Amino acid sequence: MKADLARELSAEQETDGVLEVVAVQGVEAEIAIWNPDGSRAELSGNGTRIAARWLADRTGANEVRIRVGERVTGARMVGELVEQQLGAVEVGPAERIGGVEFVPVSVGNPHAVVEGDPAEIERIGPVLETQPRFPDRTNVQVGRVDGPREITARIWERGVGETSSSGTSAVAVAAALCGEGETEVSFPGGNLRVRIENGQAYLRGPAERLE
Repeated sequence: MKADLARELSAEQETDGVLEVVAVQGVEAEIAIWNPDGSRAELSGNGTRIAARWLADRTGANEVRIRVGERVTGARMVGELVEQQLGAVEVGPAERIGGVEFVPVSVGNPHAVVEGDPAEIERIGPVLETQPRFPDRTNVQVGRVDGPREITARIWERGVGETSSSGTSAVAVAAALCGEGETEVSFPGGNLRVRIENGQAYLRGPAERLE
């Protein structure tokens, strides 16, 4: 029933998914993340950031925690921005499928990062998403390194299709193409700042209520 409701709400509101608040205890909230196709996501950087802002506004706290499954993300309000500690990021060795070279990355959910022209996402995204290499499908990013710590990328999100922005995708792209340090990732939907430090991912971006 929740999967059906997620599909209906996503279609009506033209969203990339639905956040379900499962429980709230003080400054910690547990959420479930539903994709438009009714599948459930393990993690969403943008989703947890939105939930963190909602909980901070609700409680008046400057620092909150958001739980998704077994992973807990800490978040701190910095003006209109939210800075999150998303946890471990794991980057694997480059692989090649069907003539496409990619780097597999885990940010609590699966990603396949391709270095190249972001415009290629419409061709590459659906091909990699459904490869048998990824039994639960994967998120796909095609990114171009524009400077020492600057990346422009587009995203093919599993269960969604092309989407304008993604927090965990920003982390995956930064980790695969730039590694440790701080990187600005530019998506069609805006910019996100990623910091990789000792294998841990930190993400900073905006979150505000729409009236």
